[in-house]
Amino acid sequence: MSSSAQAQLDAAVLQEGDAATGGLERLFSRLFLGLVYPQIWEDPVVDMAALEITENDNLVCIASGSCNLLSYLTAGPASVTAVDLSPAHVALGQLKLTAARSLPDYAAFYQFFGRADLASNAPLYERYIKPNLAPGARDFWEGRQLFNRRISVFQKGFYHYGVLGRFLGAVHLVASLGRVSFAPLLAARSVQEQQVFFDQKIAPLFDMWLVRKLAGFRAALFGLGIPPAQYDKLAADGGGDVLPVLRERVRKLMCDFPIRDNYFAWQAFARGYDPAPDGSLPPYLQQRNFQALRDYAERGRIVNRSFTDQLEQEPDGSKQGYILLDAQDWMNDSQLNALWQQITRTATPGAKVIFRTGGTEDILPGRVVPAILDRWSYDQEVSEQGTKQDRSAIYGAFHLYRFQG
Repeated sequence: MSSSAQAQLDAAVLQEGDAATGGLERLFSRLFLGLVYPQIWEDPVVDMAALEITENDNLVCIASGSCNLLSYLTAGPASVTAVDLSPAHVALGQLKLTAARSLPDYAAFYQFFGRADLASNAPLYERYIKPNLAPGARDFWEGRQLFNRRISVFQKGFYHYGVLGRFLGAVHLVASLGRVSFAPLLAARSVQEQQVFFDQKIAPLFDMWLVRKLAGFRAALFGLGIPPAQYDKLAADGGGDVLPVLRERVRKLMCDFPIRDNYFAWQAFARGYDPAPDGSLPPYLQQRNFQALRDYAERGRIVNRSFTDQLEQEPDGSKQGYILLDAQDWMNDSQLNALWQQITRTATPGAKVIFRTGGTEDILPGRVVPAILDRWSYDQEVSEQGTKQDRSAIYGAFHLYRFQG
């Protein structure tokens, strides 16, 4: 990976703090040179409901696993530009866009990304995707990791890989030490059964010495993509202890939505998607959306740069939607104001910004200068609704701002 990619990541993550925090932040930024999220952990259904995407909308988002980028495209916007500081995430997004355009049918597309664990994915890649893949992305997937090409992960269970995939593997290991199998949860027929499973099997795990000890380390949540600054915000919601916050969010993931309707829970507790014909899937992987995705895939692009740097290249008044994920939790005040200055310059009246926060509070008031933030209005109702409906359950809150012009 290039030194410029590392410099961008360091600039995004490193804050002014003590030496110990600085060391953790540097470690965290280096993790993002490789694949972190095989799947994005923000619910695109919530995003799309809040954004109310139209054919005239030009959107800018952070890519992560690119499930959001491709899902937004199914709504037929004018354009979606995705940015990411991780070269691996950029390569993954380009792989998905190319596959949507190039694979012969929905069955092949679902097999490649919905199963992502079959030997027959190799000829699909060689015949259809590789010849059409951009050179940089092709170099990434053809590159070697240990003894195999990176693309081979789609034959072995892609969702077991990346920093998040390995973190979930560690969660399963801890659960096994507590003699917990997630099979009864995945087979539950009601939310009530799911709640009983949590109360009887999962809640006691949070009292284990090992779990309490691990949760006290700020690096313990790097596998969820949570840097030290965001860890501190989570701990603040728990009165200085991150463990009760984690317990409640695991409870929400397990219990607030029917398990058959929550592919995030399947990814966490089965490390893959529900294989049933009517199993829950991200919008871009649903058969009813495949033709729209193929039709509009050319309207999506992904670039390796920061959100602020990308907006600096965009014309005044040219964007209608901005999806920031939880990136602002990583930022200092200077970075926040630089970002919102560019958002405000490029926004059309009525444009929307959506984002998540690790904590429950909106982080912008008192940090973004009034001259900028006063031009935006906070939608309390939609924000609360989005927080309640986000099936991934790992964030403290969902937020929506509208540009007043």
